[in-house]
Order: sequence, then C-alpha cells, then structure tokens
Amino acid sequence: MAISARMEAMIEGASWVRRMFEEGNRLKSQYGSANVYDLSLGNPVWEPPVEFKDTLRRLLDEPRPGRHRYMNNAGFASARQAVAATLSAEHALEVLAEDVVMTCGAAGGLNVCLKALLDPEDEVIVPSPYFVEYGFYCENHGGRLNPVASRQDFSLSLSAIEAAIGARTKAVLINSPHNPTGQVYRERQIKALGALLAAASQKYVRTIYLISDEPYRQLVFGRSRVPSVFAHYPNSIIAYSWSKELNVPGERIGYVAVNPRCQEKEVLVSALSLANRVLGFVNAPALMQRVVAAMPRFKPDLKVLRTNRDLLCQGLAGAGYEFLTPKGGFYVFPRSPIPDDVAFCRRLAKRRVLCVPGRGFGAPGYFRAAFCVETGTIQNALPALGEAIKGK
Repeated sequence: MAISARMEAMIEGASWVRRMFEEGNRLKSQYGSANVYDLSLGNPVWEPPVEFKDTLRRLLDEPRPGRHRYMNNAGFASARQAVAATLSAEHALEVLAEDVVMTCGAAGGLNVCLKALLDPEDEVIVPSPYFVEYGFYCENHGGRLNPVASRQDFSLSLSAIEAAIGARTKAVLINSPHNPTGQVYRERQIKALGALLAAASQKYVRTIYLISDEPYRQLVFGRSRVPSVFAHYPNSIIAYSWSKELNVPGERIGYVAVNPRCQEKEVLVSALSLANRVLGFVNAPALMQRVVAAMPRFKPDLKVLRTNRDLLCQGLAGAGYEFLTPKGGFYVFPRSPIPDDVAFCRRLAKRRVLCVPGRGFGAPGYFRAAFCVETGTIQNALPALGEAIKGK
C-alpha cells in the first residue's frame, strides 16, 4: 500500500462537499460553466470589498522592509491588538492582544485548538448535523468526534449534550450561524450550555472547553443575533475566519481567541502558538494579517446574499420542499423528498444542479444548497429543483 491505511480510510469517507465540487468541474467541462448550476460549495462568487483592495494596495506600496518575514508564531502584535479591540467591543469584555493567536483561517484555528487540547482518545462533542471535516480534525490529533442529535429545528439539544458528556470529554464544538442548516443559536441556549459545562467540569474534575466556530458570525439576517460564548462560559475559545465576511476564502486568514477569564489561559495560549508552528502553519500569512489589522471597521453588505436566500427559499417552498429558512450563513438544508439523499442529489446532478447530500454532514435524508452564488444561478436551478421533487 503506497499510503497509510488511516489516510485511505479518510479518502473513502472524504467530504461530500468536495466530491460534488469535483463533479461540478466535470459537468462544467462537458456542458460549459453557464449551463451548470453549482450550489455545492460555500465559495462566495463576489469580489472582496473595495476597503480590502484599497488596504491591500496601500500596504503593498509601503517601502518599509521586512514586512514578509517570520514573526512570533502567534502573529503580528498589530493584528492581535486589532482583533482584541473588535472582540472587546463585541463581547463587552476586555480581551487582550495576548489572548489572540492569528491562524490560517478557522480550519487552521480549529486544528491548532485541538492539537493544544486533546490527548489520545479524548472526545469532542458536536451537535449533528455538523461540518464533516470536524471529524478529520479530531482524528488529526488523536481525538474522537462524538456527534449528538440536535432538536427538530436544528437548535441545541442540551439534554443530548449532557447525556453524551463523560470522563473523556474534552470539548464541545458548536458552529453558529450553522453550516449546513443556517440556524443561529439563541442566547438562552448558550447560557444554559455554559452552566451545563461548568457543572460537568466540576463533576469530572477536568476542564471541558467550549469551542465556537464562527466564520459566518457577521452573516445574519433580520433580527437574528449571534450571542457571546465569552459572556456565558469562561473556558471558551472562538475560532474565526475572514473568508466569508470579506469573500477571501483562498487567503486563509483567521484567528483563535481565548476567553480572558479562562483557567490557565497563559499556558493554553502558549500551546496554541506552539501548535501553529509544529503543525506546519508556522504563522498566519503575513500580508493578510497586515490587511485585516489595517482595514477600517467593516460591516458586510448582505443585500445580495439576502436576496439569494429569499429567492431560493421561495422557489423551494413553491416546489413543495420542507426546510427551515436559514437565519444566517450561506446555506439552506431541505429534507430530501426521497429517503436516499445521495440518490436525490444524483437526480439533481442529471439536471446539472449540484447540491450536497445530507449524510456528508451526518444527517441522511437532507441535502445542502449554497446561495453564495450569482442570482442567475439560483434562477436557473429552480426549474430543475421543481422537476426533481416530482421525480421527473
């Protein structure tokens, strides 16, 4: 065998998101990009905002030398300070630069967290459905993902989380706004989760961390609001990425922030910084750190994203699909009209519409459709979605 048995198993169970993305490339080469309606990937089609481009140009023209060299593995002081200032305002809590580690996106940040926290066979509880690569991230560091059921509306089931906590539980990993469902957890749920974890930590005489994966934090609709995990549980960690907010997923820039009230905060931040190095990230990209530190306070314009969400949801409802209107993020997660969600997504692919089977997120019987695409892509996909539910 040329590769490890473990890697072979990971390839076999690899992300359905990527599989559908690759299927999309095949169909596009066959029919042309304009004739394939790809709703598979959370890869925003829009260009970064003018504020990003202006800041980037200005920084590239600065004559100061050494701006692309190594820095402290935790990142530039200026970037950490800028993040700390934003977090302090958002969470009504003084966050220091020393509480922040700049990372290669939220995915890099989660791997850094899990490397710092997990011993072999430690468990990470995650509400299901969940982003499939969470399982790979845990396995990377000797841990094990422990999915638990969510409520019918995809909100947190505190009873399921409580029942799953045991002597090997090291963390609970949540994601809000949620991929793939678009759910935004309510503040009372986060408060109750914090109380639950405090009691469980005392019961098992070990710190159980709350890790909040928040790349969609700025992408919420209507009156929805993402509550602060920092306000409700001291042993909490936030992983963040600018990928979705600034439409720069290929730039791989994010951070991990540790609650300033966290027990043993200093040693945890040191472990995160070391993990950045030993995992091979070394540090977050120098240029992107400088950009996000120097940009003015930015609030993304959600007008087109909201239009796309509403257009897709109206079309799905008119065709007879069952789903919850997403409160945030890039996705809607309808129930498949047939039990086999993979077969249904293949039915859609025959009509050149690409969606991701729910089993790729631990939820067979559903499928995910992304609306961070051109509005015309959604308009062109709706007739095929209407035909597919009828079995035509």
